[in-house]
Amino acid sequence: MSPESPPAPALDGLTTPLAWSDAGGAILGCNLAFSRWLGVSARRLNGWPLAGLDAGDGRLAAALTRTAADESLRLRRIRLRYADGDERFADLWLSRHGEGGWLLEAHPVDEFPGDDPALLLPSALSASLKGLAHELRNPLAGVKGAAQLLARRLDAGNGHNGDSRELVELIDSEVDRLTALLDRLLNPAPPRAHAPLNIHAVLERVLRLAESEAGWALRLVRDYDPSLPEFAGDADRLMQALWNLVRNAIEAGASQVSLRTRAEHGVRIAEAIHPIALRLEISDDGRGVPEELAEQLFLPLVSGRAEGSGLGLALAQQVAREHRGSLAYRSRPGHTVFTLLLPMHIEEGAPPA
Repeated sequence: MSPESPPAPALDGLTTPLAWSDAGGAILGCNLAFSRWLGVSARRLNGWPLAGLDAGDGRLAAALTRTAADESLRLRRIRLRYADGDERFADLWLSRHGEGGWLLEAHPVDEFPGDDPALLLPSALSASLKGLAHELRNPLAGVKGAAQLLARRLDAGNGHNGDSRELVELIDSEVDRLTALLDRLLNPAPPRAHAPLNIHAVLERVLRLAESEAGWALRLVRDYDPSLPEFAGDADRLMQALWNLVRNAIEAGASQVSLRTRAEHGVRIAEAIHPIALRLEISDDGRGVPEELAEQLFLPLVSGRAEGSGLGLALAQQVAREHRGSLAYRSRPGHTVFTLLLPMHIEEGAPPA
């Protein structure tokens, strides 16, 4: 893929409106969802300036002049219009792609209120996931029952094998987590309120899964800042996102994965500057990100593996956004680092993690 070429044609299957431009801000193309939503053909949009779509207070035009090369920017309730057509309102994600171009992702506010994690999924895929969720509930119940039976046998045998007990508890807790995820797919509900969490406890759960999957073939390195306090978030969603990142490293042939946590002060994330933020880095020595996927890695359905779903990184980025954070990466063969930045709104006197 050339630096200025548009994303893959598969984007036409997405319900999320997407448009992309060159370094001068001229639209190079868009997917079908964008042209249909804006009410103008993709051919007529070609060459039109992205800034020319701004029918409101000029925030989009201003953002195009100040978005840094490695920055993504969120703009809430922007009014857009092509020429003399009807106006449309959307929350926008604006990020760089190619050599100075932009990728514009629109979430129409009248159709998709709030921060729904399913925004990036095509409706057909969403329906398929619901069907799959329904079919998976019975096998999960069987796995949970087997884990409970194994736990009772360990107790009856007065077994004190700590590793076996820990593995049974891991199976039980993961079945509960997966069941909760399936319930959310079948019965969508508003996002849960964030609660105080210990990020290192979340990471330890992720690393336990990594040990169970990769065994001795994987070296796990912990580089934690023990002074980090608790902060408000959704532990299950963060675990899901972080496990996706670690599992990607495993599937990329990594022999070592390092997890590093630090606090950073005065951090800018999107439009806001936060007094303190968590910087969490997951680095590995795997094959790295294929060069042809570098500009669209976080888009759904994009994967470097034939058997991959292309949803793991899109979900991880969505979880970062749910926490008003950001997810970025840098990669070369043998060294890939994913960096998660999360604002930490800490109450005075909060205990350290």
